[in-house]
Amino acid sequence: MAIAVTALPQWKVSAFIGSNILTSEIKWEGIWMNCIYQTTGHMQCKTYDSMLALPPDIQAARALMCLAIFMGWLSCTVSCCGMKCTTCAGDDRRAKAGIALSGGVLFIVTGLCVLIPISWTANTVVHDFYNPNVPTMHKRELGQAIYLGWASAVILMISGAVLSSTCPLLERSGRYHRGYIGRSFANSPALAPDPLKPITSNSVPLKEYV
Repeated sequence: MAIAVTALPQWKVSAFIGSNILTSEIKWEGIWMNCIYQTTGHMQCKTYDSMLALPPDIQAARALMCLAIFMGWLSCTVSCCGMKCTTCAGDDRRAKAGIALSGGVLFIVTGLCVLIPISWTANTVVHDFYNPNVPTMHKRELGQAIYLGWASAVILMISGAVLSSTCPLLERSGRYHRGYIGRSFANSPALAPDPLKPITSNSVPLKEYV
């Protein structure tokens, strides 16, 4: 989902308010390009000519979304290595739990990397929309990519929280909690063996074999 949010140009869309009643064209502005969609079905897109001339929120969105894609791939890889069905770390359950916990934390960090640029852009759009100094033709509304980015960030952070909470708890000594309490026989007193009972002819018939 983070890849789709990064690629979509619908971060900002045209706002049809006031005397701006021209609905034959819809302008989309993303972090990589801006597009003009016509009601006839034709669409023209153009990438930004200069990165340094972009607003700060767009520049930060580019960097953070690219970082989020990399972190998402890394978190998936680390989480898969921490699964019980994999052979990573052998049979060391403590190491597997640590790897799975690291994957959960990476998922949460990935969600934050998606949430920050999405919320920053949304705040800029809302601030400019209600700013009377901004011309009406330059006002924008929240696009579909913003809502998809919020949903992606929430899913990533919930996944990371669930993955982190399902890891086995560790004791202070570094061992796992067990569902039973083991009994140590090292310091228990030795029990005397039961005396042997003599075999009598009344209890067991004796036979001689040659």
